[in-house]
Amino acid sequence: MSENDKIRKPDDFGDGFIHGLKPLRALDLSQVTGFEELLNQMANTAFGARSLGEAFKVYTSMLKDPDCFIVGTFSGAMTMAKMGLVLCEMIDRGFLDAVISTGALVMHGLVENVGAAHFKYEGNWEDNQLYKHGYNRVYDTIEAEKNLHGTGLILDKIWEDIDPKAPCSSFQLLKKVGEHLSKNKKGRGILKSAWDRKIPVYIPAFTDSELGLDFAIYNKIRKTQGKPPLRFDPFLDLEDYTRRIQNAKHTGIFTIGGGVPRNWSQQVAPYLEAIYRRFGEGNELNRFKYGVRICPEPVHWGGLSGCTYSEGVSWGKFVPKKEGGRWAEVLCDATIAWPILIKAIIERFDREGLKRKRPLSQKI
Repeated sequence: MSENDKIRKPDDFGDGFIHGLKPLRALDLSQVTGFEELLNQMANTAFGARSLGEAFKVYTSMLKDPDCFIVGTFSGAMTMAKMGLVLCEMIDRGFLDAVISTGALVMHGLVENVGAAHFKYEGNWEDNQLYKHGYNRVYDTIEAEKNLHGTGLILDKIWEDIDPKAPCSSFQLLKKVGEHLSKNKKGRGILKSAWDRKIPVYIPAFTDSELGLDFAIYNKIRKTQGKPPLRFDPFLDLEDYTRRIQNAKHTGIFTIGGGVPRNWSQQVAPYLEAIYRRFGEGNELNRFKYGVRICPEPVHWGGLSGCTYSEGVSWGKFVPKKEGGRWAEVLCDATIAWPILIKAIIERFDREGLKRKRPLSQKI
């Protein structure tokens, strides 16, 4: 009879403590005075609550690491869902050092920043009726086509003074927009905050968005005026971002959703490893030490949006936990978990009188 086949006796049972297991604690709302305390307690509970509490711990550690360059990646209709000011708050408080986004998210936020509105969809119109009246639907929210058209006209004017002789990228185009907003608009906005904080914003799938379409239409307008079209080179984004990552001592990533922004941001580690392997330049490993992601996508579909950080270790994108890597993954609708997490971080920093400074490696 093997050891496993023997009948267990009560004296063989562990009580958890003897084997170093960590005890859970009941969530006591009578002791909760704010979001910080709520997430501190949730870290000692279970299921989704624990994952959000652990995300609070990891992101706090990331922010308190003075050598950590923090990348934020954002996808999904977060600005149409009115989460844009959450991202603004992160940028304004120095919680991010670079932003990588879908073009749609930035464009819908830009619509908001120039004074237009989004609307509730309550199911009273069919989609063909919405199309007839110029109302674009994203789940339960409406973006008016008139908003996109009007914003496109504003972009035409902003891009007029870009030098057509030199190629540009999304980073440079959005920098011009942010500068315009900072000088001409009073309200808050993602690109405005990024310009004010000197934070780069990249849109790797630039042509897959209204922003990209507006840029293409603008070039057609230039041709009708006898002007040379503006030149677009996406590799300028890649090299600028790669340089910043390579100069960082530590790197961390904060992800909402997944998609191209997440993959593009993470592929920098294999890219730098390939450069080192082929040319002997730079550092052999530039893996992310920290990671926090909020996304409801399950892993079993096989897509990058649901990919675990552990899987990313196999690609050389993340430091293994055994070597000091720290990450947390929250499988939840970002419109629920994201604002709660950031508010808790704000409370922690305000209570401790902390203000995050940009890593010294990035002051270049």
